[in-house]
Amino acid sequence: MTRVVLLGSSPGPDTVPTGLRLAALPGNPAVAERLHSQLRTMDPRPATIASGDVAAALRALAEVAESATESLFIIPENSVVHDELIYQITKTKRGALVLVAKEPRLTNGEDSGEESGEGQEETVTETVPIDEAEPEIGMNRVEGLPVRSRIGKSRVVSIGTATHKVTRPNAVLLGPMHISARNAPVLAETCRELAEMADTFGADDDLVQLIAFGLVRKGVSVGIRGRRDLFYRRVTTQEEVNEAGSEITGMDEDRARLDNAVKGADGFFTTYFVSTYSRFIARWAARRGLTPNQVTLISIALGVAAAACFATGDRVGMVAGGILIYFAFVFDCVDGQVARYARKFGVLGAWLDATFDRFKEYVVFAGLAIGWVVAGHGDDTIWIFALAAIGLQSVRHLLDFSFGISNRRKPPAQLPMLPLDAPDDRDLRKALERRKVERSQGVRGLLKMWTKAGKYRAVHWARKMIVFPIGERFAAIAITAALFDARITFLTLVIWGTVAAAYTLTGRLMRSLA
Repeated sequence: MTRVVLLGSSPGPDTVPTGLRLAALPGNPAVAERLHSQLRTMDPRPATIASGDVAAALRALAEVAESATESLFIIPENSVVHDELIYQITKTKRGALVLVAKEPRLTNGEDSGEESGEGQEETVTETVPIDEAEPEIGMNRVEGLPVRSRIGKSRVVSIGTATHKVTRPNAVLLGPMHISARNAPVLAETCRELAEMADTFGADDDLVQLIAFGLVRKGVSVGIRGRRDLFYRRVTTQEEVNEAGSEITGMDEDRARLDNAVKGADGFFTTYFVSTYSRFIARWAARRGLTPNQVTLISIALGVAAAACFATGDRVGMVAGGILIYFAFVFDCVDGQVARYARKFGVLGAWLDATFDRFKEYVVFAGLAIGWVVAGHGDDTIWIFALAAIGLQSVRHLLDFSFGISNRRKPPAQLPMLPLDAPDDRDLRKALERRKVERSQGVRGLLKMWTKAGKYRAVHWARKMIVFPIGERFAAIAITAALFDARITFLTLVIWGTVAAAYTLTGRLMRSLA
């Protein structure tokens, strides 16, 4: 569950959209009514902070945060937003995340400003290096909000207010913000401290901006996300509501939802030979009521059928097995995409998916070995190859699981802090620079260099393939079995798997020591 906090009469430029209706949408809903209905499944009784007094609003938010046992989703009540954007923000794994829009800047006479998102680099050409720029009070505006935030590639670097200067502000915080349960106590403490200094803020300081201002100065990593192909806007007049209604109806939210159902960090084979069309199978299945677990059963059945074909030992059977194991993997991808598209998640589904991925591989190994014997090769060493492949893959999965558990227990890295009453962010930027230098030395420096190398597509895909993910494994089985024989298939699995194990083990040892 998520605790929803609606900001009613938010301090700053916004007002409650009383009576404003979205005529372009079915049912002619009021802006606030529509937002309430969108959030009802998350929190049927959201907390509403409807005070125009900054100090009172901050204290009210502190009380909500203190009593919260789940994550918090904060959003202005005059928001027009896609359901999918709310979903994506609230499902983040970051400790804090805020929706941002980057300030358009002119570069060589052209408008090159883009909305920033996680992992997106800045595109603006600066005339003065950032480390030489003087802090300033941001006076420019984007969508009615003052530009007083400095964002980087993946998080908010620093924030200013009407009386707190920030070095080269380049973005606004649009409104929606998600804060994890572990950061709720920090939020409560921060809001109470901000309430005590409320008289230092300006009339145009937005409440969401002030919250993020406090969190960043408390050392919380506040991640960023752009709207991308989804819609969000605050509205205060009927004209703005009409424009928002027209824009939101002209955007394909379902396509964005479908694209989001595909994992963004898949391997090369999955990305280019499966996900290009599997998402459409997932949408077709979801619209006809198929559950992720039912799709998983289809994948299992195809895997068992592939093993049976391999067990025949003849060329036709090997080719048929290769085709079936490919489609077994396709439906293995589809079950997760159905879950994300239809938002049907469950412990049983996650367990089935993880367990039967291994089952499909191992039953196929058995089928390949049986087929080799049935074909009359008379070489029992094939079972040694099969056991070696099973043993290697089992060890790799054990290492993956144990490292994942250990990594989740690792506390997040602490960012530099800055007193809330500091007049500008110079000291914060200096501390961030020292941290950057420290993290560029020794093992961390090597890991950082290897991470940076990933910006080159060849290196990026080489790193994806060398770890021998499930897509590449199933592709290797399908191709080598169809074109060659079981011995070549097992040799490929063992050799590539050994290289992958050495690579991942080295990387994990380095990350554990960093």
